[in-house]
Amino acid sequence: MSALLSGIAVGFAVAMPVGPIGVLCIKRSLKDGFRFGLATGLGAATADATYGVLVALGLGLSGLLAYALPLKIGGGLLIVLLGLRSFFKPNEKAEIAAPKGGLLAAWLSTYLLTLTNPMTILAFVGLIAALGTASTAGPYVLVLGVFLGSLLWWMLLVGGVVALKSRLPTRALRWLDFISGAVLVAWGGAILANAFF
Repeated sequence: MSALLSGIAVGFAVAMPVGPIGVLCIKRSLKDGFRFGLATGLGAATADATYGVLVALGLGLSGLLAYALPLKIGGGLLIVLLGLRSFFKPNEKAEIAAPKGGLLAAWLSTYLLTLTNPMTILAFVGLIAALGTASTAGPYVLVLGVFLGSLLWWMLLVGGVVALKSRLPTRALRWLDFISGAVLVAWGGAILANAFF
C-alpha cells in the first residue's frame, strides 16, 4: 500500500508544473468542456504510465534517452503547430464545436506530446531507481500509483477550469486563446532550439 501511495504522490507532483501540456489542457477545457479537458489530461497520465512501465521492464536511462532527439523535434513541431492554430482559429464564442476526431484524438495527441518530453523520462528513471527496489510489491504498483496521481491532478485542474469558465466573458476567453497560443509557440520553439543547437 505504501508503494501505491508513494506512486500517487510522485505522479501528482510530476504532473503539477504547468508546461505546454498543462496549457493545452486548460485551453481545451475552456474551449470544448470537461470531457475534452479530461481526455487531454488522461493522455498525459497514460504517457507517464507508459514511461513508468518501460523503466520497470528494465529499459534504462541510456536506452530511453537514445530517442530523445527525434522526440524533441517531433514534439516541438507539434506544440508550435498547436500554438499557431490558436492564432489563426481563435475562439469567437464561449461554446465551440468539439475538435475533429473527438475524444480519442484529444487523448492521442496529448499522449504523443507527453512522450516527447525527455524530463518525463528522467523523472521515471529516478522514480523506479529510488523506490522500485525498496518496494516488496515491485515497480508496477508504483507505476499504477503514478498514473492515478497524475490523473488526479488533471481531474482537479480540468474541474477548476470548467468551473471558472462560466464566470468569464467571451472576450476574456478569446484573450486566453491568444495567450495560450503564444505560450505553446514559445515553448515548442524552445524545444526545437534545444534539439538543434
